[in-house]
Amino acid sequence: MTASATLDMDRLLKLRLVVARHGEMDRAGWWNTNAVLGRYGAIAVGRGLPRTHRFARARVVFTVARSRCEELFDAPGSVTLWRLPAEVEDAFDEHWQGWLAQSESWNPFFDSLAEPESTDLISELEKRELITPSQIDTVNTLRRSAEGRAVPIPGERSLGDDLVALLAAGFSKGEPKTPAIPYARLVG
Repeated sequence: MTASATLDMDRLLKLRLVVARHGEMDRAGWWNTNAVLGRYGAIAVGRGLPRTHRFARARVVFTVARSRCEELFDAPGSVTLWRLPAEVEDAFDEHWQGWLAQSESWNPFFDSLAEPESTDLISELEKRELITPSQIDTVNTLRRSAEGRAVPIPGERSLGDDLVALLAAGFSKGEPKTPAIPYARLVG
């Protein structure tokens, strides 16, 4: 069974959306998008793409977040929330059309991102049931690297929903305007 077959792609999308929104300039200020996934992004893009604007905005923020994270920390042989193995990224891209076809069912989730209730990433993930108490405990033990730009998840890990949740929640170790990129090394 491949890693992409064992990952919940809907959950991966939700994790990426929450972290992407949290990192925007009007929130944590980690990447150079300003409320693209918020209310202003909806106003700016919604008129031109009434049915798919939420996903178009997500694609923009994902691209900017991936680029910013790779600029700050790009360890060969590691995975991050924004850079998973090619087979997983391909499977994620294949799901995109299905999500677009069912975009109405995703509207409440996207709308909940517009004005998050908390400035705390862990709270936002917890509220959306994207992280478990044991994953929170693990994240609480994580520390930033010496240079402060990365958050290593210790040991070699198998790629699965648990690791992806840790890669998302590990961003909570960042500070306003100063992201710390969570990363892990995969088994074999």
